[in-house]
Amino acid sequence: MRKRLGVDKSFDMIQLDLEYAGKKMAMFLIDGFAKDDILHLLMKLLAKLDEDALKPDPLEKLIKTYIPYIEIDQANDLDEAGDLVLAGPTALIVEGIDEVIIIDARTYPARSPEEPDLERVVRGSRDGYVETIVFNTSLTRRRVRDRSLRMEYLQIGRRSKTDICICYLEDIADTQRVDHLKQTLKKIDTDGLPMAEKTVEEFLGGRHWNPYPTVRYTERPDTAASHLYEGHVLIIIDGSPSVMITPATYWHHLQHAEEYRQKPLVGAYLRMVRFLAVFLSIVILPLYYLFSINPGLLPAALAYIGPTEMGVVPLLVQFLIAEIGIDMLRMAAIHTPSSLATALGLVAAIMIGQVSVEVGWFSNEVVLYMALAAIGTYATPSYEMSLANRLVRIFLLLTTAAFGVIGYTVGITLWILYLVRMQSFHIAYFWPILPFSYRPFRDIFIRAPIPLKNRRPLFLNPKDPDR
Repeated sequence: MRKRLGVDKSFDMIQLDLEYAGKKMAMFLIDGFAKDDILHLLMKLLAKLDEDALKPDPLEKLIKTYIPYIEIDQANDLDEAGDLVLAGPTALIVEGIDEVIIIDARTYPARSPEEPDLERVVRGSRDGYVETIVFNTSLTRRRVRDRSLRMEYLQIGRRSKTDICICYLEDIADTQRVDHLKQTLKKIDTDGLPMAEKTVEEFLGGRHWNPYPTVRYTERPDTAASHLYEGHVLIIIDGSPSVMITPATYWHHLQHAEEYRQKPLVGAYLRMVRFLAVFLSIVILPLYYLFSINPGLLPAALAYIGPTEMGVVPLLVQFLIAEIGIDMLRMAAIHTPSSLATALGLVAAIMIGQVSVEVGWFSNEVVLYMALAAIGTYATPSYEMSLANRLVRIFLLLTTAAFGVIGYTVGITLWILYLVRMQSFHIAYFWPILPFSYRPFRDIFIRAPIPLKNRRPLFLNPKDPDR
């Protein structure tokens, strides 16, 4: 065990040579993972044993009598025991016993649960998932006190041995979907998961160059719990505060907890505003460019649309510069300390926006429509969806610039066909529009009152469809 763990080569790998009840023992643990107070208490109890205390069966006596701890197990393979020690538990090896006693007295460095930045609500809980898998499962169980809630444990990564939990309600979730997901996860063959949930998603998605997310992410336990009750399956990964929700259609990425924290009519209004913002973020820039280069397409009442002066920079180049500039500002905002965020905002608004218009780089209308597209992008609840829609917007701009009306029409058609052909874990990505289903279609666009939502989504094939 000493050789397997490299005790002499790592300063934080500790081996304690002990002797209790007339038997030589050794503890292997990682400094920083072990709970010192618990191990100190166990060592004090073992020090009081006399030589006859462990007879006739030392292993049974230790596990059932003299090590008073909740999480205790045994392993009969040194490689397995070594992997467990690297995950945090303590291994106790006793002379004359051919089993390794595993004492799961570990603690992880963790921050306290706080409201996630990407999913803030005006009214609602302020706790969110953290980077420790045990905390995340506890936050989920706090909201789902169902006897059929299952938390199944897996390890992925030949070297990283990353802990993964598959969470679902056994009485509701489709058994075939759960089994398929478990088999897919077990087939992941890589040395580690450096990016946690994003690495797993790339293995699960299949279509590696697809910009659209096939799973939904959430850092809110209440959002995760609501999907569990519908029949979804969650994937919780140690080291990530984001929980993966499977399967997820296009419309799942446009839902937000704020809609369900308000009255149904207000929630329906907020949802329609969000849908409008997302739709405009995709089509308004290409459409404005189309009307600018073909003013004859506009009726007389809308003749004011379009730049009065083309400027020294071509209109298409203005849009592309603005798109790249917004992405540069977004990346700069991520890397900017919070104390300097105000200064960055002033630089972006005054020095870049106003001065670029005055020197002739941009026209006023380009800045206006680019701002509308940016607002729609940031109004998208799913960050991954907003990035994918931005790529679609640039694609539509290029096809419109190259082929005019035909390019715009064909670009929109190809985009819709692409979404229609997509699947998320064998579920149509554009469901319930294609294939069409009336009641789910109505629930997408109108936030129905909770007392009237008495059926679970049929596309999940739930065992118990009645709520």
